[in-house]
Amino acid sequence: MPSLQYGSHTIEYALTFAPRKTLAIHVYPDLSITVKAPTNTAPEVIHQRVQRRAAWILKQQRQFQLYLPNVPPRQYVSGESHRYLGRQYRLKIIAKSTPHLEAKRDATAFARCSALIYLTRQFMVVEIPHTTRAEVRAVVQAWYHQQAAKIFGERLSVCYAKLKRLGLPTPRLALRVMASSWGSCSAKGTISLNPKLIQVPLEYLDYVIIHELCHLKHLHHGPEFYKLLTRALPDWESKREKLNRFEFG
Repeated sequence: MPSLQYGSHTIEYALTFAPRKTLAIHVYPDLSITVKAPTNTAPEVIHQRVQRRAAWILKQQRQFQLYLPNVPPRQYVSGESHRYLGRQYRLKIIAKSTPHLEAKRDATAFARCSALIYLTRQFMVVEIPHTTRAEVRAVVQAWYHQQAAKIFGERLSVCYAKLKRLGLPTPRLALRVMASSWGSCSAKGTISLNPKLIQVPLEYLDYVIIHELCHLKHLHHGPEFYKLLTRALPDWESKREKLNRFEFG
């Protein structure tokens, strides 16, 4: 996804080309930005235009932020709902000075600093010596990050194997927190994924990965890019719509 730096702000935007005469910049209520440019507009011209409008873009985002849903911050207490790969789990905190690490063979088990976190059918269980919110938050966030690195890497390998025949270079993976994007692809072939995607079903995660893999061949949102994306994932529009409607926990 194209981006530019404006002061301390990084502005990322989706770029599409169309048979039109003028370039348009749209800022949406979810804070995402879309630039629609005339076909064959040079990248440097687009970059300069967005740069000139950067102050206006940030102003629009600040206005929309006032109306974003007021989601209460995570409390990290027993009974709280957390999502993982599309499923909802209730947090269950158990005070244990010596968690039974060897007894948990589940693939999602995670041991950190004498604490253990794992999933059952209904619960995200945290066995931990000190049950303060700060301690529980640190363990849960570390578990999410570990799972994101593992699952994203696995799904990137699966998706790349399906598209390798299209002549795509081998990508590198990075996890990066992004305010208004699910993923991005650099000119050097690094695909960055938003760790928050660990909450969504695998089919939505795969859509984002395939989208970014297609950018390895076309680093824009022109007709060639969408032709390739449709070839790689014919129902990508449905996946995108479902992802945008997904309720995060």
